[in-house]
Amino acid sequence: MLTIAEVSDKFELSQDTLRYYERIGLIPRVNRKKSGFRSYTEEDCRWVEFIKCMRNAGLPVEVLIEYVALFQQGDETLEARKELLIEQRRLLNSRIEDMQNTMERLDYKIERYQEAVVDKVNLLSRPEK
Repeated sequence: MLTIAEVSDKFELSQDTLRYYERIGLIPRVNRKKSGFRSYTEEDCRWVEFIKCMRNAGLPVEVLIEYVALFQQGDETLEARKELLIEQRRLLNSRIEDMQNTMERLDYKIERYQEAVVDKVNLLSRPEK
């Protein structure tokens, strides 16, 4: 069992973010000790890791809330969860392609600037006649 501070450190998420994720249903309710402090299980940590990974990939909070809600409904939602993830993978792949195109354009622009700098240096280093 881990405290919220330990989970915060482990996943490099603020405690406020963890509380927010729990409040909006991104992670299932975390059990509390008699003192009222959250007590994260291995399963809770797997949810935190999953949500962090998906958020880092750009999946919207609303989609993840829907996924968690479907998960909590049980095995009758397996197909719906799979379809939701397939659609998110398709959208992510499209964003990756867009980013790759942007990277290629940046590389092209940087190369043109590098050529311009080299040309200027060469021009300035020529002896005057």
